[in-house]
Order: sequence, then structure tokens, then C-alpha cells
Amino acid sequence: MVLFGDFLVKAMLLAAGMGQRMLPLTADCPKPLLTVRGVTLIEHHLLNLKAAGITEVVVNAAYLAHKIVEFCGDGSQWGLNLKVSTEPEPLETAGGIIRALPLLGDVPFMVVNADIWCPFPFQTLFHQVLPRAGAHLVLTRNPAHNPNGDFSLSSYELVELPSKEALTYTGIAVFHHDFFSGVAPGKRPLKPLLDAAIASKLVTGERWNGPWEDIGTPERLDALRTRFWESG
Repeated sequence: MVLFGDFLVKAMLLAAGMGQRMLPLTADCPKPLLTVRGVTLIEHHLLNLKAAGITEVVVNAAYLAHKIVEFCGDGSQWGLNLKVSTEPEPLETAGGIIRALPLLGDVPFMVVNADIWCPFPFQTLFHQVLPRAGAHLVLTRNPAHNPNGDFSLSSYELVELPSKEALTYTGIAVFHHDFFSGVAPGKRPLKPLLDAAIASKLVTGERWNGPWEDIGTPERLDALRTRFWESG
């Protein structure tokens, strides 16, 4: 059992989106169930979470939700205690998290986009100290499809709005439960909430220099598969 301070670490995998740009691959398959070297994108994260000692996991699902539910089950095949938060329609990132809050409890929790590929060592986040109602983001170098980045890091590891030294948000973060306090449920993007918290200096961050891929198009998926093939 892994603790975040005095609390059990929980993680949420975001797996509700349709993956419009991935068509036709996602016509009958949720994007997190696409595979690289025979392993689905979502299982890649489940295995990494288990390796880090995180066994309490919540997954949200909307598009072809039954396939996510069927694939994940109760998580026991990976030694996890897994619950699926289903949505009547994709509620975007903040909306999906808010809907799942009853399953996540009232302590800090990790959030990971299920449609990325990244061997990030989740255990390095365990001792992260968050401001109340704050967040901690993992950022990385800008890929070709996002050359201007999303956020910048100050010398004090505070996240700032993008400048010349902007980096890209990996989709890996830790949120204080109170980050979402007072936000009404429904379809809500995360960016406005992050921008407001950044303005209040409530968001810290770190840079990840390891491998990271946002599987946003069939071409990016093919490139990642090719890289694995070439590396053996």
C-alpha cells in the first residue's frame, strides 16, 4: 500500500473521449484500447501504476463505455482495485474528474490521460506537497504538433502562463481535492480552472525529459509502433 502523506494514493485515468482525429481506428474502438506492441494504451498505464505501488484506480468512460468497462473489469487481473465512472456523454477533463470525485475521496489524487504513452515513474509524485486547492503538473519538451507549448516553469517550480520557454503538459498531474471545490458538475474543460489557479500561484510543476507521446492521430500511433519495431 502506498501513501500520499498519510493518505492512500489513488489515480484516475481519463478514458472517456471519442478520439475523433483517430478515425477510422476509433470507429468501433475507444482510443485507450488501441495497442502498441500488443499492449493497450490504458493497460500501459495500469501496469505502470501497479509497478509504482498504486492499486486504487478510477477510470472514466463515455464513448463506447461498455468496451472500457469490459476491458477493465474490477482491475483484479492487474492486482488493482478499479472502478469505472461512466458518463452519459464525454464531460471533458474537469467535468469527468468532478463526476468521479466521490470515488476519489477528499485527498490529493493523480490524474493521467489514458491516450498518452509515457513510462513516467509515478512514485516520484508521492511526496509532492500541494498548496490547498492546488495542483502539480508534469511538463515536457514541445512536440512538433504543439510547438508553442502550454505552460512555463518559474525558477521556483511554479507553473506560469506560456512564455518563450513554454513546455507541453503531459496529461500527468496531481490535484488537491479542493481544486474542484465549488465547480458545478457538467461538461467542463480543465484549462480555465488551471489558468485561474496559476494566476493565484497554486500550481507547481516539473519537467519530464523521458519518452512521451500524445497519441492524437493515426500517424502518431504508427510512428510510435514503428519506433518500437526498430528498437526491437
